[in-house]
Amino acid sequence: MTRSRTRQLVWGHNGTQIVSIEMPCPQTELLPGVHWGYAEHLFTPAFWKYQAHMQRVHKKRTTHNLGRSLMEEVAVCMLGGYGMPAELGLAAFNQLKEHQLLDGRASVQVLEEHLSTPFFVLGRQRRYRFPRQKAQYLAPVLKILRNAEVPTDAIQLRDFLARQNGIGPKTASWIVRNHFGTDEVAILDVHIIRAGIYMGLYGCDDNPAQHYYPMERQFLDFCIALEEPASQVDAIMWDIMRRIGRNSCTSKATL
Repeated sequence: MTRSRTRQLVWGHNGTQIVSIEMPCPQTELLPGVHWGYAEHLFTPAFWKYQAHMQRVHKKRTTHNLGRSLMEEVAVCMLGGYGMPAELGLAAFNQLKEHQLLDGRASVQVLEEHLSTPFFVLGRQRRYRFPRQKAQYLAPVLKILRNAEVPTDAIQLRDFLARQNGIGPKTASWIVRNHFGTDEVAILDVHIIRAGIYMGLYGCDDNPAQHYYPMERQFLDFCIALEEPASQVDAIMWDIMRRIGRNSCTSKATL
């Protein structure tokens, strides 16, 4: 690490050679009230810039789609999300997919029956939470997607999906981000909010359940100032913050 009053120079390794990343000095504001901080300090803007840059250096750009079609993407995102371990949501999705139940024809009862079947996840048997509720939401949405003319614009599709029962703005953004690979939306789950709190981008009282879109705009502005794609920063934050666990300053950062 090399520092001056106007910049900090951070070093990394791409597997064959040393690479350098130049950033403003830690005291410089990235956004009003949000300073770059030191790249070697966890969860500063400089830290996230370094993580995104090094992922690009290692050519690890993430492909976000989990399904092969919009209907599959809707299903996998609705079956996952807040309070649902990612592995269990994927197991439920694969169960329905293997039985060809994601084409909009399956009834609520059939989906509930398959979601009620125990899954083997990471070597042990697990039960899916709230199979009836998820089936009651998922079956009508898939039927709508089968018969409706669906918007092809990312924001219009997000708004269309967010109007459906069982899909909030976070899930709708997740679907659209995955399906289009777009940087026009952000998935503000508990992990992203926690990262934002650490940086001073959000306060402990900021609640995405009440103010999703203004908070999303703050996150997108942060990524623009960072000069990194929102879809990549979002994914990197989610992965790192999920692995380190919770902090007490997140009680309201839920959807």
